[in-house]
Amino acid sequence: MLVSTRLLSLPFRFRQALIARLFAATLALLLMALPEPARAQASGDPTAPHTHPAARAIQFPDTADFLSLTCDFHMHTVFSDGSVWPTIRVQEALRDNLDCIAITEHIEYQPHKADIPHPDRNRAYDIATRAAQNSDLIVIAGSEITRSMPPGHSNAIFLTDANALLVDDARAAFEAAAGQGGFTFWNHPNWTAQRKDGVARLEPLHDALIADGLLSGIEVVNESTYSREALQIALDNNLTIIGTSDIHGLVDWDYHVPEGGHRPVTIVLATERSQEGIRQALVDRRTVVWHRNMLIGREQHVMPLVGASIRIKRAHYPGDTSVLRLEIENVSDAEFVLRNTSPYGFHKQGDLIMLPPHHTTVLDVKTLDRLENVRMTFELLSVVTAPGTHPVLELRVPVGE
Repeated sequence: MLVSTRLLSLPFRFRQALIARLFAATLALLLMALPEPARAQASGDPTAPHTHPAARAIQFPDTADFLSLTCDFHMHTVFSDGSVWPTIRVQEALRDNLDCIAITEHIEYQPHKADIPHPDRNRAYDIATRAAQNSDLIVIAGSEITRSMPPGHSNAIFLTDANALLVDDARAAFEAAAGQGGFTFWNHPNWTAQRKDGVARLEPLHDALIADGLLSGIEVVNESTYSREALQIALDNNLTIIGTSDIHGLVDWDYHVPEGGHRPVTIVLATERSQEGIRQALVDRRTVVWHRNMLIGREQHVMPLVGASIRIKRAHYPGDTSVLRLEIENVSDAEFVLRNTSPYGFHKQGDLIMLPPHHTTVLDVKTLDRLENVRMTFELLSVVTAPGTHPVLELRVPVGE
């Protein structure tokens, strides 16, 4: 109270100077309390390494054979119909700990061209690439081919020049992308603006593009929607399964990240962390989609990821009981929902088991006899390998002391 009274008694300009000094001193103390990388970023050093807040970083373990790279291949900025500058897309990706993004502007649809005239459709990619140059984020060049149905909207990524896709004929745009080594996938095939019933279905033009190798993937997840019909189309036509945010506004707002939400991502199972490694994995269809805490993918791809995520920490019989204490650790960001299909019941839980992300769950299993090895099976309700199909997780548990 004495300090505030004396401060008010000073002339206005002196009060301003003293307050500025106090603010600078307080800020310096706060910066000194930060870890070194964060301190460098907060001080405005453009070469400082990026750090990712652990509370929101998207994390999935590598499998035995592949790296698990988190990717978002569909997003927009003010260079088409988005609301942010390309640097924001990079900053959001770094906060989410993504490995790769693609800025995919509508090359035909340019609602901001009166305010931001840009004859070069590669401009957003160029800005994003420069923004990411001091990080390990991979930025891929891409564009959205924006057409009425059919074929609807599609994304072409791994382009060398988006301007070459500005042609009148839709098929010619796909051919131009293929001529650059691009990988093209069908966007939101269930979009109600083009499919009033929300049901994805193929048209003859899609069949022709697939047969000619010009359409190689399909979004089974776009923004907030999941299409079981698109998943079936992917399985029936050997297409790569893709999930994207299609973000136009802010990731935090659209996906409620502060409240625990997350953007959809494609988990690419790659042999190396590079553009070529990601491209080859897409060509080989090695992908898993994470959406609303659901993992979607072919069984041969999703189950190794599940196996790497769920680990047995310890299994033992406490005291002289025949109730097995099983400690299961989930090291991924997904919360797994399991239904017990084993011959054993649980001492404390029902048959529906939740494995929260980055958490160890303890199960007391009534094996009736003290066993040296226990085989348990679970239906993975939060994992989808085909419409209405959930795979089975088998745990072979060696019992210790």
